[in-house]
Amino acid sequence: MRLSRRTILKGAGTLPLAAGSLGFSAFAQAPAAGPSTSEIPPILFAHGHGEQAALWITTLWRMESNGVPRERMFAINFTDPLARTDDTKPEPNKSSTEDQRRELADAIKELKRRTGASRVALVGNSRGGYSIRNHIKNGGATDVSHAVLCGSPNHGVFDWDEGLGNEFNGRGPFLRGLNEGESEVTPGTAFLTLRSDGIDKYAQADGRFVGKPGTPTGITAEGPALKGATNLVLGPVDHRETAYHPRAFREIYKFIAGREPNRIAITPEAAVKLSGLVTGTPGGVQTNRPVTGAAVEIYRVSPDTGERIGGPIHTSQTGSDGRWGPAQVDPSWFLEMVLTSAGSTTTHFYRSPFPRSSDIVHLRAARPLGAADAGAGAVILMSRPRGYFGLPRDVVLLDGKEPTDVKPGVPTDSLTTLRLSAGEVDRPVVALFNQERIVARAWPASENRIAIAELTC
Repeated sequence: MRLSRRTILKGAGTLPLAAGSLGFSAFAQAPAAGPSTSEIPPILFAHGHGEQAALWITTLWRMESNGVPRERMFAINFTDPLARTDDTKPEPNKSSTEDQRRELADAIKELKRRTGASRVALVGNSRGGYSIRNHIKNGGATDVSHAVLCGSPNHGVFDWDEGLGNEFNGRGPFLRGLNEGESEVTPGTAFLTLRSDGIDKYAQADGRFVGKPGTPTGITAEGPALKGATNLVLGPVDHRETAYHPRAFREIYKFIAGREPNRIAITPEAAVKLSGLVTGTPGGVQTNRPVTGAAVEIYRVSPDTGERIGGPIHTSQTGSDGRWGPAQVDPSWFLEMVLTSAGSTTTHFYRSPFPRSSDIVHLRAARPLGAADAGAGAVILMSRPRGYFGLPRDVVLLDGKEPTDVKPGVPTDSLTTLRLSAGEVDRPVVALFNQERIVARAWPASENRIAIAELTC
C-alpha cells in the first residue's frame, strides 16, 4: 500500500547559497534572535546504515547559526552502524534493530539528563529513522516531542517473500510491526517525513539498486511516507540529501522550532576547535569502534596547490577512547589531516575550511590498496559523505575530467577513484563538485598512502 502525501513541495531544487562555496557567510555575525531554548527541545540526530555522526556537521552548524545552543544537540555515533543480513542472527561487528534501539534510548536518556528537558526531538536519516520509530513505538513516546525521518525506507527498500529477516524488507516482521494499524505513527509525537521526488536510490520500483535488476521491489518513491505524519517532497534530492541538504535543514528546523529559520547559510566563528574519533574497520567491516594508538597530524595547505604551509598545526595520538584533538584552526584555512594507524593505509584527508567548531570530525582510514591499484603511482579518492554524485545533475570533475566510475541517472555513488602513474606523484589534483573545490596532493602508493578530497557539501 502506498500513501498520498499530505503536503507536497515539488521541484524545490537547490536553495541559493550565500557567499562562499559551502554556503556560509563571508563575514562572521551574531545570529539573529530566534526562539528561546525553552521553545526548542533538545535535538538528537541519528545517522544511517554504515555511517557516522560526522555527517550531521553542517546541520549542527546551521542550527547553531540560528541560535540553537551547541550543548542542546547531540549526534549519536552508533557502535556498529551496519545492519545484519538477518535481524535475528548475530554477525560480527553488525547490529540488530534492538541494538540500535537500545543505543538510541541510552543517548536520549543522557541528553535529557544533560539538558533537564522532559522530551527531545529526534532527527534520523535512512536507517536512523528505524531506531527512532522503534524507540517511540515501544514505549518511548513520552521521551519524544518531534520525530523527523529523512529518506527513511519506512515501507522497506524491497517488499519480498524472501529474506523476511532483513530489516529493510517491507514484508518482514520488523517493518510490519512498525507499520501496523490505521495510523503508522505513534500518538503523542509529531512526525515529519522528508523524501525525494524520485531519485532516492532506496525508494525505487526496480531492484537494480539491491542487486536484482528487472525485479520489481514493490516500493515506490512514496515509500518513506507514513499515514498520520506530515509528508514532504523536497524535490530532486538524493537519499542522503533528504537529511543533509540545506533544503532539508529548512524543513527540519521549521518543524521543530515552529518557525522559519533566520538563515540557511552557516555563520563562521572567529576561532574554531576541532576534535573527533578515529574509528576502525575490523575484518573489513565499517564500524564506529574507537582505534587506540592512531596518530593524527593537521597541516594548513594552499587552496591552489594543496601544498603544506609550514609544519603541523596539530599532532595527537588516540587513547583507548579513540579521540583525537582538540586542534585550533582558522575558519579560512584549507586543511590536510593525516591519519596513521597500525595495519591501515596512511590516509591524507584534504578538507575545505571548517567555519565552526565541531567535536565530531571523525576519521576512518581509507580502504586498503587492492588489485585494482596495482601499478598505480598514486591513488586519489573524491568523497561526498553527505550526498551522492548525480550526473548530469551535478558538476563532478576530478583532475579536470568527469569520472567514469560515477553512474549517470539516479545518484548512487559517493566515491570516485583516480589512479596516477608513478611519474605523476606529488602533484596537485583538483576535485570539483558544484561550488566546492578542494586541491589534494598525489602521495606515493608504494608507501601505502591514499589521498582523499573529502567534500563538505
